[in-house]
Amino acid sequence: MIGERWARHYQFKNMYTVKEIFYTLQGEGAQSGRAAVFCRFSGCNLWSGREEDRSSADCQFCDTDFVGTDGLNGGKYASSAALADEVEKQWGSNVNARRYVVCTGGEPLLQLDRDLVAAFHGRGFEVAIETNGTLSVPEGVDWVCVSPKGTTPVQVKSGDELKLVYPQNDLDPSRFLSWNFDHFFIQPKDGMEIEVNTQLAIQFCKEHPQWRLGIQAHKVIGVD
Repeated sequence: MIGERWARHYQFKNMYTVKEIFYTLQGEGAQSGRAAVFCRFSGCNLWSGREEDRSSADCQFCDTDFVGTDGLNGGKYASSAALADEVEKQWGSNVNARRYVVCTGGEPLLQLDRDLVAAFHGRGFEVAIETNGTLSVPEGVDWVCVSPKGTTPVQVKSGDELKLVYPQNDLDPSRFLSWNFDHFFIQPKDGMEIEVNTQLAIQFCKEHPQWRLGIQAHKVIGVD
């Protein structure tokens, strides 16, 4: 199964390996514009993160650095309590707002487990994930966003939103409409052809109104 070897690797380490933790605004999807702490886990089961491996990877268009622990507040956290404490620290002193943490990567489900979800809940956070959907979701996650990559098998076929990076070779968006999600987004693939891909995504949504156009608003307004 995709991800089993990676998951065993991280579980063996008996700690959470995190690229970065930072406070910002969610820039994508149905929660766009909402204040959130992003907890970006290191590692992915569809690409090593090394450019020399990109052409042979299951996902070849990732635009995120998830390698290592050298980002803001990155590191190896020895327990769920230690990591949840750091996320709470980044939220700051605004105790009246609904706390929100987005677990992303890389692939967060290689490391996110029930203990960590419980630790986040214990500090008053709603817990969201952004996942490629190839691994099962632990109990208690409040918001599930799945972004299928290529033809890799997807386990998670229900949740809150499905975000499809577009276009992808040999991937027909219509296959996902029978899945149990509340929101369906088409997001233009970033890179050198972003302008062309944006126009293709706009045209697709006009022709298939079941889908909504998803824009990476954080890149437009210049926040992390």
